[in-house]
Amino acid sequence: MKYLALLLTLFWPATLAAQSIEEQARAAVSALEAASGMLDQADGARDRVRALTQTIQAFETGLGAMRAGLRQAAINEAQLTAKLASRDGEVADLLGVLQSMGGVPSPVILLHPEGPTGTARAGMLLAELTPALNRRADALRQDLENVQTLRALQTDAAKRLQTGLTEVQSARTALNQAMAERTDLPKRFTADPVRTGILIASTETLDGFASGLSEIVTDEVEPAPVTLDGKIGELPLPAQGLVLRRAGEADAAGVKRPGLILATRPGAIVTSPTAATIRYIGGLLDFGNVVILEPQANTLFVIAGLDVVYGEAGQVIAGGAPIGLMGGATAEIGEELSPLREGSGTERSETLYIEVREENTPQDPALWFRTDEDG
Repeated sequence: MKYLALLLTLFWPATLAAQSIEEQARAAVSALEAASGMLDQADGARDRVRALTQTIQAFETGLGAMRAGLRQAAINEAQLTAKLASRDGEVADLLGVLQSMGGVPSPVILLHPEGPTGTARAGMLLAELTPALNRRADALRQDLENVQTLRALQTDAAKRLQTGLTEVQSARTALNQAMAERTDLPKRFTADPVRTGILIASTETLDGFASGLSEIVTDEVEPAPVTLDGKIGELPLPAQGLVLRRAGEADAAGVKRPGLILATRPGAIVTSPTAATIRYIGGLLDFGNVVILEPQANTLFVIAGLDVVYGEAGQVIAGGAPIGLMGGATAEIGEELSPLREGSGTERSETLYIEVREENTPQDPALWFRTDEDG
């Protein structure tokens, strides 16, 4: 009975979802391979800006899935390895038991001190326990195979992640060049640089600057009748990221703003949520680089905190058009896959500020954009 208790303890059922992690990571690999194909096609695409924008977004989606899958694989592999290592003593005891059993002739092992009845009962008990022991042995064998699978998966996918990071950077460089060469966008007005400079110097708040935007333009043409009817509440966020703070929530310094703050990864592409006119583009107050879009009359989207900005004031752009890139340095591969980064926020080190103003009155962006999705 001592031997049976030891075997039951060693082989008690346990599970690991390694297969699902493997499937998720392989799906991310497929997404990166598809993005690589899009990059090749974008080089010869007629509308390179749109093609490169979609390619970068595909890379960001694939890289995000790859990071998440590999971190979880690393966590599971570490947990499983620790669990198996903690049972080294039990395995050693089991081997000792099996060796002692193997040194005694089989007929003697089957004898029971209580005679034939006890021997029969022990045999029946062994017969009932054998399937359970076999199942637990299979589970332990599967655990060991899962460790090997997870390690191989991480090695292979880390190489693909490095390739993906290199390719997305190439796509960003190509987009910079394509945007610099683009001259086909229609313009509703021309911004007067002198008036713009005076407005920036004379205002200390976003309210004051927004209220004076109409005074810095020349040669304005009548805008096309564009409205957001049916789109309010369903607009995509300008970048893939997580909502860090919502409108009215205080930051660490106790400062409250009427817009939301989106945490993004370094280098994330920022796009226009809808067709709009660029009302202002450039540095402003303490917001860093700012793009102010006018999607419809008397409505402004203020998007601030970009590192690189695209376009000119007065240009009319389509929904999904790139308006800039976030800054920040990309983490090293070892840091990208570290389980310690999961949930720490360090992987989304850049912040994008988004404010909606209607009749120059701040609105809650959560009522305009889809904010319940992790990008």
